[in-house]
Amino acid sequence: MIKKEIKPVETIIENDGEFPHENEEAAIQEQIEIGKVQSVRGQFVDVFNKEIFPAEITIHNKQITQIKRLEYAPQHYILPGFIDAHIHIESSMLVPTEFAKIAVTHGTVATVSDPHEIANVCGIEGVDFMIDNAKQSPLKFNFGAPSCVPATNFETSGAVINSKEIEQLLARKEIRYLSEMMNFPGVLFNDPEVMAKISAAKAWNKPIDGHAPGLRNEDAKKYAAAGISTDHECVALDEALDKINCGMYILIREGSAAKNFEALVDLFKSHPERIMFCSDDKHPDELISGHINQLVVRAIAKGYNVFDVLHAACILPVLHYNLDVGLLRINDPADFIIVENLKDFPVLETYIDGELVAQNGISFIETETVQPINNFKAQERELNDFKIKANRETTEIKVNVIEALEGQLITNGLQKSLSVINQEIYPDLEQDILKIGVVNRYVEQAPIALGFVKNFGLKRGAMASSVAHDSHNIVFVGCDDQSICDAVNAIIKQEGGISVCDGSEIEIMGLPVAGLMTSKDALATGKEYERLAAAAKSLGSQLSAPFMTLSFMALPVIPELKITDKGLFDVRKFEFTNLEVE
Repeated sequence: MIKKEIKPVETIIENDGEFPHENEEAAIQEQIEIGKVQSVRGQFVDVFNKEIFPAEITIHNKQITQIKRLEYAPQHYILPGFIDAHIHIESSMLVPTEFAKIAVTHGTVATVSDPHEIANVCGIEGVDFMIDNAKQSPLKFNFGAPSCVPATNFETSGAVINSKEIEQLLARKEIRYLSEMMNFPGVLFNDPEVMAKISAAKAWNKPIDGHAPGLRNEDAKKYAAAGISTDHECVALDEALDKINCGMYILIREGSAAKNFEALVDLFKSHPERIMFCSDDKHPDELISGHINQLVVRAIAKGYNVFDVLHAACILPVLHYNLDVGLLRINDPADFIIVENLKDFPVLETYIDGELVAQNGISFIETETVQPINNFKAQERELNDFKIKANRETTEIKVNVIEALEGQLITNGLQKSLSVINQEIYPDLEQDILKIGVVNRYVEQAPIALGFVKNFGLKRGAMASSVAHDSHNIVFVGCDDQSICDAVNAIIKQEGGISVCDGSEIEIMGLPVAGLMTSKDALATGKEYERLAAAAKSLGSQLSAPFMTLSFMALPVIPELKITDKGLFDVRKFEFTNLEVE
């Protein structure tokens, strides 16, 4: 819902009524005078023709009906709204209506949203929840059919969406594309179920998103030739160029955990027509600070052409995904923003379907009542559940260790020696090697997968989260078993959330919607998340986004070494591996 007490600069509100004259320009002027048509003036940024000129645009029945050149107009700039070309709204920990409340203040008018996270928890019911909630917001959410639920068979998820159900989803007008095909081995080896999902997207003439970290050369060619059109997982320029040469579009990602902007921004030098911007995953505190607008500012600051940058941020997502989002053309939906300048792009106003939804950092979108859905069966655990026993009597043992990397979803696999006391393997804080593990949330009691991780930096305590890509079991990291047990049980009691235990006190932020999101106000959620992140950093973590990094330690489709509820997983070999090195 939109608050009605709006006083936009240079506008006249209300856009109902018909034109009474044969002369359309005279009719428009008459309707403006009686308050029936919206009129906005400023420096018009024509991205298609690469020019800027003073103009007045008029809006009737949510559409742009006229663009008139003027001799003079105010010195602010009218341009198409920003679009996040790939995002999981769930990772903002906000339901769509609350995500929208913040995003519009940064000039975002639409998203290309993969409901993969909630689908892995609640199945198609989760997809329906996102669509229904999004309909209550003016921001144009464009959802895909989640192609990989579960992402792999190497972890336990809460649901399965098969190829027949994918076809049913793709038949719906609300579903705009087939979401990221994470099972790239299934594509390369022509897995029947994978290929059936791809065929369904082709039959409905809907784009197919990719997810192929590190895939190169002939494998990348075969992957793209299957009909997969995008990739947002590139971490290096040469990888991106290789995939562009295979015919793919590259989404430059800058999220809360994966930050690839600096590595890929030079694509503007050679292939500005083949790139888009996305955040993939955006935690609430960072969303409050900015969104796609930040990437536009950074690209402009590096000297890249403003029209090329706006093509990536505003135009190409609409064209590629065939979105019902306006691009400042006659008869387009009146979706646009007004910014103060084209250097740091302060957003003065955001319009969607001709309606002012944000002004000078203030959102006019109101909080909606939400009825949570969830899938959570895990029962509280005991201290002994978190002990790691060695397979033999010794005082030292070599183990496989996950190495977390700042600003990346990928990890390295290391081999390190750890102490063994009474046949129990202990973490080593001097080496910054902590205990990590995953608790299955979909059954009452299941064996806990345990291992070790480097680079989280905790000196005491533990942290845990039910946001654990992609199946969203409970992932944890910690220095001692008691803190780990307390942090995990706090989440189980809440049936979802993120928690920090400092060795005695426990702080938790509940996530009652599928264990992924809260229905609370976006700003309040951002502050609460900041408090939990600060608590994690107070334990010694130097990671910029410790909870986001933790959430990807359980993702067995991105190299190199990860852990799921079923055990330690070698993504390079696509098979489980032993904790102990033989």
